[in-house]
Formats: sequence, C-alpha cells, structure tokens
Amino acid sequence: MVTRDDRTDGETRGERVPPADLQAFAVQLRRMNGEVNRLVHTFAAAQGLHPTDVQALGAILDADEPMTPGRLREHLGLTSGAVTACVDRLERAGHIRRSRESTDRRVVHLHYEAGARAAARAFFLPLATAAEAATARCAPEELDAALRFLTALNEELGRDGAR
Repeated sequence: MVTRDDRTDGETRGERVPPADLQAFAVQLRRMNGEVNRLVHTFAAAQGLHPTDVQALGAILDADEPMTPGRLREHLGLTSGAVTACVDRLERAGHIRRSRESTDRRVVHLHYEAGARAAARAFFLPLATAAEAATARCAPEELDAALRFLTALNEELGRDGAR
C-alpha cells in the first residue's frame, strides 16, 4: 500500500494514500456500467426479452450450483410472480429449460440452453473482444489487482446493508 512516506511531495508522512482518486473510479465504473447496459438492452430487444430477463440469464449462467426460481428471486430482488413470468418468457424463447432433478419433485432447477448460450456468446463477442484488448494493455499483476478490486467491490455491494 502506498503511504505518504513513499511520496516526495512533502505531504504529511505516514498517512494512507489511496492509489487512485475515488471519483475517477466512480466515473469509469459508471461508464462501463452504461456500456454493458447498452449491450444488454440491445440483446434483450433483439431476443424479445426484458433487460431483467437478461440479468436472470446471467445469474443462471454464473451460479455455482443449479439455479432455482427461489434463488433467482432473491438474486434479482423480484416477487415470486415476477420471477415466474421471467422464467416463463425465458423458457418460451428457448433460453432456458426447467428440470426436476432432485428426489424432491418440488425443486425446480433452471438450466441455460446450449443453443441460447451460443447466441448470447456471439452477440456479446464485442464485449469479449474489448476485454481481451484491454487486458493485453495491462501487466498480469495489474489484472490481478483489478480483479481483486472488482471482487471486493461486488462483495461489498452484495452485502444486505448495501442494497
């Protein structure tokens, strides 16, 4: 961590100095969020979906274990009825399928369909290309630090009190 002891500008010694301006982080995070939202809205419109449906697809794709409608409801902060409507739209559009793979037949798992995943991958290729180009401009240790920052930020935002 950089401290004022590491600087030569004569400021008070021993105080912690942020490595970058918090305002600059906020501006760049808002810009990135805006660009990703633009892509999500365009994809949703092209697929006849609502942007929330695309958020649901992302949650299903990124889940560490099979997604259930209940967990999806918690993740998206929607009512049970709204999640049912979302899952119905996604299933009708061929993006997901429901399955009852548990011994408890009441448990429904949601799975991202392979064909729909390929369509999303093709649509979001410009995002992947941009990410690849951006990572090529950074040293591995910079990318590790950026990933740690984004992970920590998402953890903080995911806390119940931050919502």
